[in-house]
Amino acid sequence: MSSESLQAQAAGATDRAIVVDGVSKCYQIYERPQDRLKQALLPRLDRMAGLKPRAYFREFWALRDVSMTVARGETVGIVGRNGSGKSTLLQIVCGTLSPTGGSAAISGRVGALLELGSGFNPEFTGRENVYMNGAILGMSQDEIAAKYNDIVAFADIGDFIDQPVKTYSSGMYVRLAFAVIAHADAEILIIDEALSVGDVFFGQKCMRFLRDFQKRGTVLFVSHDAGAVTNLCDRVLWLDGGRVVMDGPAKEVCEAYSASVYGHPAGPTPKLVQEPSQLAATAGADEAVADESPAATIDSDPDAYDPSLDHSRMRVFRFDPNAEGFGDGGASITSIRLENEEGRTLTLLEGGRVVRLVVDAVAHRPIASPIIGFFLKDRLGQRLFGIHSYRDHEAPKPAEPGQRVSAMFEFRMPYLTAGRYTIDAALADGTYLSHVQAAWVYDGLVLDAMAQTRSVGLVGIPFRAVELKVADPAESAPQARGASA
Repeated sequence: MSSESLQAQAAGATDRAIVVDGVSKCYQIYERPQDRLKQALLPRLDRMAGLKPRAYFREFWALRDVSMTVARGETVGIVGRNGSGKSTLLQIVCGTLSPTGGSAAISGRVGALLELGSGFNPEFTGRENVYMNGAILGMSQDEIAAKYNDIVAFADIGDFIDQPVKTYSSGMYVRLAFAVIAHADAEILIIDEALSVGDVFFGQKCMRFLRDFQKRGTVLFVSHDAGAVTNLCDRVLWLDGGRVVMDGPAKEVCEAYSASVYGHPAGPTPKLVQEPSQLAATAGADEAVADESPAATIDSDPDAYDPSLDHSRMRVFRFDPNAEGFGDGGASITSIRLENEEGRTLTLLEGGRVVRLVVDAVAHRPIASPIIGFFLKDRLGQRLFGIHSYRDHEAPKPAEPGQRVSAMFEFRMPYLTAGRYTIDAALADGTYLSHVQAAWVYDGLVLDAMAQTRSVGLVGIPFRAVELKVADPAESAPQARGASA
């Protein structure tokens, strides 16, 4: 398909913002500078002499036959290791790089934040670069002038706005670049790993902008932060070696990609978490249905949070022995369960109570230094919290083949807003910084939070007290008179 027809297709289809069709990109790699001159001259002489032209370079294919379609209003992430072709693909989509084969078309005004400082002249001041970068993004001079104060306020770099950008730190570069595209009224936003630079406050400001932009625009987002990708994106494309490995729901693709990071093949697409009704049918209704008796959830701690102040009941379903996972086969996770402080397995619990998460495993080979850890995730796959058993000051506890390895984590369960949650558990061999994953189980345990709490956010803290006071008029009057005086 020609570039012109593809452009017409993207522009004509109101539901398509980006269309990439069989894109490939090949670079010529020269071992020595003189080989470039040889390549420019000698193949011509070979052809004139009727000989087969010689090549003085080797080919490097950054992309091979990549196709994707991004619907208007969709947020799509791209993940992959360094050198997998992510940035090359974005540059081709933006039109700053020409493909060797295939075509890419985009329909709508684009705001792109690619490699650090792209679109900036280091000799120009920040003010001059705002006008230049705005013009590159399709803004008129009057439009830039009208939004200039808002751009400067968003960037928040102070007097540096009138200094050459070559004096800027990497964080200041990104602040100014993001501020410009945030005010360019773009329909399509393309971001390449830029949000990893800068302080936490600016990062939160950018995330707030992105969430607002998602309500009206299309986003193509590259990041190594699987949590951010899972959180932001509807769909994810995984690239490896310039080829598409997987294209699907964000949670599934990010889990498969995370498995590959630990040196394990992606394997089949991870399955969706089973419905609790299916788990109950598998395990038996009398085993999977929660125990409603108070003994199942009463916390014996006299300092426990008063449940009358809030309510967050969670149903816990049995460990799924058929849950998807990965690992080198050195061990298997045999059980994940929640217990109370007396060791009773919980099928129903309240937020704010002290619980114990117990993970059991069995070794299939000698494991010199076993480590067990877990993550609690929401329905989008965001890791809400987790911990592992490795401690620097403790000697390793080796396990032999056939030996059981168990870990217990005691904590006060936070309040969870209504919805589905799952627990991943893993056993590794090594240290916190250097280890091999022997077994990792996705979504081995399912929790259903059945009641909305007054807490807001991803998790709720079990507050000891919540009070509101209004002073008596007699107490307020002197202060008011003093204020008016």
